[in-house]
Order: sequence, then structure tokens, then C-alpha cells
Amino acid sequence: MSTYDVAVIGSGPGGYIAAIRCAQLGLKTALIEKYDTLGGTCLNVGCIPSKALLDSSHNYETVIDNLEEHGISVPKGVKLDFAKMVARKDAVISQTTDGINYLMDKNKIDVYHGMGSYKDATHIEIEGEKETVTIEAKKSIIATGSKPATLPFIKLDKERIITSTEALSLKEVPKHLIVIGGGVIGLELGQVYRRLGAEVSVVEYQDRIIPTMDKAQSRELAKVLKKQGVKFYTSHQVSAVERKGKEVTVTATDKKDKEVTIKGDYCLVAVGRRPYTEGLKLENAGVQANERGQVEVNDNLQTNIDNIYAIGDVIRGAMLAHKASDEGMFVAEVIAGEKPSIDYNLIPGVVYTWPEVASVGKTEEQLKEEKVAYKSGQFAMRALGRSRASGDTDGFVKILADKETDEVLGVHIVGARAADLIAEAVLAMEYRASAEDIARISHAHPTYSEAMMEAALAATENRAIHS
Repeated sequence: MSTYDVAVIGSGPGGYIAAIRCAQLGLKTALIEKYDTLGGTCLNVGCIPSKALLDSSHNYETVIDNLEEHGISVPKGVKLDFAKMVARKDAVISQTTDGINYLMDKNKIDVYHGMGSYKDATHIEIEGEKETVTIEAKKSIIATGSKPATLPFIKLDKERIITSTEALSLKEVPKHLIVIGGGVIGLELGQVYRRLGAEVSVVEYQDRIIPTMDKAQSRELAKVLKKQGVKFYTSHQVSAVERKGKEVTVTATDKKDKEVTIKGDYCLVAVGRRPYTEGLKLENAGVQANERGQVEVNDNLQTNIDNIYAIGDVIRGAMLAHKASDEGMFVAEVIAGEKPSIDYNLIPGVVYTWPEVASVGKTEEQLKEEKVAYKSGQFAMRALGRSRASGDTDGFVKILADKETDEVLGVHIVGARAADLIAEAVLAMEYRASAEDIARISHAHPTYSEAMMEAALAATENRAIHS
């Protein structure tokens, strides 16, 4: 029987990074993965493939709608090869997962493919296709991620009534894609297929899309997506989803109990994700989970069993790949006797539509609820020379700062490259910078990042230059 200092169960962006950091710290490490490829949901059926399709569909949209104003014509017309687009997505996945294999070899991490389950707190059984082996691990990390959630009355057939996994590998562009859920996954995949010619209808239970983000962002993104042709049914509760042949019917009621029926050829159920711990046999190790299926952990991400830790989507908090990665690094260093830290308030959230949406820190609604005295500075992207040059004029940067100290409390962006711009905000807030600090940093011209400087100036005695 092989013995390890640490065994990591799950090879997503939390698990494989935890394994690498453990190995870097001199710990003999094993990585256990149920599937044939490493990388988990993010690399195989989540973050990476969805971004590949978002980029491909964005390029298609640019050729169809935006090249003429740049003086570029396509005389023979534009033809969509959807199968080739999906094949490119698959190639990106393969390249990325191959990179993880390389990193495992480089860091001398033993990889086991098969279903891992606890025999007890220090022994893990791995059931592979050809054989079952048992390893001993002094400590272990549960990093098994999450699976798409659904509603109890919806029967997912994975053909016409689908999750994000199937939506990434369709054989055709839908004629009418109905999306249940106006969150990150639903909006990203909805925009992919809208660009490729599908009619898209989004049904959302809350009164706005991306309800966990700042209200101003919700309004702006909804306005842009409506302009692109996406239909929204907010404040609607889905009561039935039925399929007959190639037609799917979604029935929902609004807050006045008025019923609406939407018919399409595909229905994407994007109502969130649930922790995935099936098959782990946590009970054999004595590990406790709560009523939501989340593994319970303390501030060191340690379960009720001292030598077992858990990270990522199986524990509390936002289900974000980079949160899982941060926690993977954190746990590895805790196990090695170091004293790392994570500030969950400073983990950014991103929606990779175009324009992109990114946030970090407190929203305006949260500050009002917490009765924090704050000031706000906002700057429109359309006022930037760089935005006008590229034609990406939708969106804004909003900076919220403490009214007395000027410390930045939250930054909320809608616009081109918002996913990259938010890093400046995270760095500033990590060092407890003031809006004045950001305003006085030299920002290259012309860049999208100038909107950060202008919003900071707006938050500092309304000193924005270009608005």
C-alpha cells in the first residue's frame, strides 16, 4: 500500500493547485480523479470551454455586424461552421488538460484515475476501470466540486432539456433557446447562441438578472442584452417544463400570478450548482455535511475530522474557480505549518458576456443594508477615447468609498475587459487604498483602465475630468 503525506480528491482548479502547492512544500502527494482527464468542471465542461465558445461567437458576431463600419467587407458572405467551432473548443480543452498532466509530472505527484472513497479517515479506496487500489494518506483534501442543480419538477433528458454541460456540446444552433436562470452561466451561454442566430429567452425568478451583483450592473447588462435581442422574463417562477418531440414548453407565472408559456427547441436549466460528494463515503471517515450538502469546515478549512480538509464548491461561499484555487493554496500551506490568509470579501466575481461584468467588495445595496456611510463615483465607458476607438462604449466603472476615510469598499465594472480591469481594484483593496490613491496613479492613455482613474476622481469630490 502506498502512503502519502497528502491525498487530494478531485483535480479541478482547487484540487490540482492544492496538489502542486503541497508538492512544492515537500509533501508526498497523490491526486485522485474520477474521470479520465484532469481539470475538473472548470477545464472540461465549465470555465474554459465556455470562454472558447464566447470568443468564437464574438468573432462571428463581429464579422456579421461590426466589420463594415471599420471599412472591411466580406464579399462572398459569411458561413458558420458550428461543428468546427465546437471542435476548436474541444481542442482548447485538450491543450489545457494536457498542461495539467505536465504539471503533475513536473511536481512528481502520483495521479490515480478512479472513484475515490473513504474506508476510514486515513485510507482511501480508488476504484478504477481495471483495478481497485487503496492508499494511505496522513491528511486529505476534499476538492470534488459541484454539479449543475435543477428544480424538482424538471426532468433533465440531456437532449432538449439540458444543463450547461450539454449546452457546450450541442450538434446544432438552437432556433429558440429558453434559459431558466439569469445568472452567470445562463447569460454567458445565452449570449453565445444569440450571437449565432438563436432566439433566446431568459426566465429569472428574481426581479433582475445577476441578482448577487450591484443593481446598476444588472440594469446595464440587461439593457445591452435586450439591445442584442435577448428577451427577459424577470420576476417569473417556472412551474413546468415539458418536452414533446423537438419542442420544449416552459410555463411560468409572474408576481401577479399571470401565466406565460414559452416554446422553444432547447431549454437550458441554469439555476445554479450543488456540492458534489456522492460516492465519497464521507460517513466512513466521520466527515459531517450540512443540509445543503456542503462539507462543514472551520476557518482553516478543516472538517470535523482533524486530518481531513475541504475546499472549493463543496464548502460554503461562492462557487468560483479562483476561490477554489485560493483555498487550495491556503490549505496546502496550513498543512505545511504556515499561516496563510484569505479575505473572501476581496475575491472578484466576473460574468464573461460582452460587455464583461466584474465586481469586488461591497455592493451599494450591501452598504445601505449595513448602514455604512459611503460615497460613489461612476464613469461611463463611452467617454473614453479607447472605447470609442474599439466601438466598445457600453458600460461604466463605479467605485464605492468610505465617506470619511475614502477607503475603497467596492468596485463594480461593466465594459470591455472588465474581467482584467477588476484586478487593479482587488490589488488596491488588498492594500486598503483610498479612491484618491487610485486617482493619483498614472494610467496609460488611451486605455480602458483610465475609467478606473476617472471613477476614482468622481468619488473624490466629483473631480472626474472627462465627464
